[in-house]
Amino acid sequence: MPSERTNDAPSPGGLRERLVDTGVALVDTEGAAALSLREIARRAGVSHGAPRRYFPTHLELLSAIARRGFTDLGERATRALADASPDPREQVAVLSRLYLDFAARHRGMYELMFRHDLLESGELGLRDSSLPLFKVLVELVAEIRTDAEPAVVAGALWANLHGVAQLWGWGSLQLAVGVEDVEPLLTSVLDAHLGPA
Repeated sequence: MPSERTNDAPSPGGLRERLVDTGVALVDTEGAAALSLREIARRAGVSHGAPRRYFPTHLELLSAIARRGFTDLGERATRALADASPDPREQVAVLSRLYLDFAARHRGMYELMFRHDLLESGELGLRDSSLPLFKVLVELVAEIRTDAEPAVVAGALWANLHGVAQLWGWGSLQLAVGVEDVEPLLTSVLDAHLGPA
């Protein structure tokens, strides 16, 4: 049986990255509630105290995992926009679909990414991870809605998408609206904030 020292030895990419990788896999399969330091350490094959060398608090480890989610979402957005029509409204639609799809497919990560305590923790800088994609949305809205403050419209659009993502994930919208596909809701959200297509 390997010693604890051997298990905690740096791996390719380092123990810090292995802990974050393990947390990302765990949140995707079991949700944010499963992300205890002890469980991440167990699944990473290290002692339960090992994560504290890199993450003195549980909040810091959760923030590192959530930051990975923002990076993933940002990379997906970059690829999707590169393949999209140059029309700003179509690009907003592509980003919106991507956002809703990410929320549906990566429910645990999505919920972790927008936890208030993680976003508000200034020293961890997670809020900075959430802003680049919003900035892209603001720039696109500015091209579409020249009659309004783009950041305000983009904020309202994002809030609406976030609500759709949450309520869809809970099954509430399907029940209330009687639809099986989120597309009609997305069309309505885009029309409400950007004007009819």
